[in-house]
Amino acid sequence: MTWLEQLAVFGAGIAAGGINTIVGSGTLITFPVLLAFGLPPVTANVSNTIGLVPGGISGVIGYRRELEGQRARLIRLGTASLLGGTTGAVLLLTLPATAFKAIVPVLIIAALVLVVVQPRLARWVKRRREADTGPEPEHGGLILFVAVFAAGIYGGYFGAAQGVLLIGLLGVFVHEDIQRLNGVKNVLGLLVNAVSAVVFTLVADVDWTVVALIAIGSVIGGQLGAKMGRRLPPNALRAVIVVVGIVAVVRLLMS
Repeated sequence: MTWLEQLAVFGAGIAAGGINTIVGSGTLITFPVLLAFGLPPVTANVSNTIGLVPGGISGVIGYRRELEGQRARLIRLGTASLLGGTTGAVLLLTLPATAFKAIVPVLIIAALVLVVVQPRLARWVKRRREADTGPEPEHGGLILFVAVFAAGIYGGYFGAAQGVLLIGLLGVFVHEDIQRLNGVKNVLGLLVNAVSAVVFTLVADVDWTVVALIAIGSVIGGQLGAKMGRRLPPNALRAVIVVVGIVAVVRLLMS
């Protein structure tokens, strides 16, 4: 890669780290850049995933205040993310990309619908739980655990807009402030990327120059994203999520 191409990858890493912290579609910036510079798709995908792990750590640290008091939730849902991420990474290395890529736009559109109607759906779920004489499901119950596991499979396989899926699911099934849920989303996305990175490092073809450039850039972007994301009011944050999600769908359909 020329120094201009390396600078472009570094800049894409900054943007991806920031967007991942706020919403979760940073891969839609870095992945096309890597393809444009001639990296094979699988190599670009695995190198991008590994490179974004430090940025994920940076974003989690930036949102550490919002994570206080959520240890049990993180352990439960984090387990689902780890299992799903491992499954998705294995699928990436064993199955053709065409089958899973075909349903990615559908998954993102479904997540955007969840984000838009989240306040109304959350009220509906709460009324249903209050009317139920049985115990209230803790941290979203089994449905959310399975949904986070499925999102982890998707994230381990490709990862674009995984955060959009997670924030939509968390907003519906967990009655909590959206900024605190955004902190949870960052942890879950990091766990998926981290476990996928371990698998890819062991068995996949990795471009370590790309990894280093994206890693350094995403750490910077993660801190910037944490500062910007925390200041956004809930409705503004939802608007950002929807806009980035729509861009994700368009770019995937055009690719």
